[in-house]
Amino acid sequence: MSLRIAFFASHGGSNMQAIIDAIKSGEIDAVAALVISNNSESGAIERAKTEGIPFSHISSKTHPDERERIMAMIEKLDECKIDLIILAGYMKKIPSQIIEHVGGRVLNIHPALLPKFGGEGMYGMNVHKAVIESGETLSGATVHLVDSEYDRGRILMQKEAPVLADDTPETLAARVLVAEHSLYKETLKKIISGEIII
Repeated sequence: MSLRIAFFASHGGSNMQAIIDAIKSGEIDAVAALVISNNSESGAIERAKTEGIPFSHISSKTHPDERERIMAMIEKLDECKIDLIILAGYMKKIPSQIIEHVGGRVLNIHPALLPKFGGEGMYGMNVHKAVIESGETLSGATVHLVDSEYDRGRILMQKEAPVLADDTPETLAARVLVAEHSLYKETLKKIISGEIII
């Protein structure tokens, strides 16, 4: 049985697309079974439409009550028989009920080498700016399990990317994104093969 994946995304969904492409090419034995976005105009929803993947916009706009919002997500996960959730630029904290519902099988990718440059407020360009300002010569990406604290879950895999002397947050972000795309795929393959146990 192929692993059935749900993607949670808020914006463009480029990491999601990299995994979908690897599934379509046969590189990854999984099914892209669901996309949930808290942004009705996200690129991730457009990608889901293009790829023919079931999708849902679930947010405080659609479900102002938090309990109802969580239940709506759980219903979708059950309906699509989801085995694993992949966060692909999802800008909301995942409720503990969701994590528990899928047995802790929630992955996130962080655009730095955790445990450095993690925690609340450390997302997007904030991370790359902090890395450059610290004088680090190495950055990269980290795939980790999601728990109740930002960026504190068990680290599964990391991939390095150099920080160059003339880097801006934007140029570093572009280099780290390339590392992210390959790292997410590598981690997923190792989970499927049993090399990484969640």
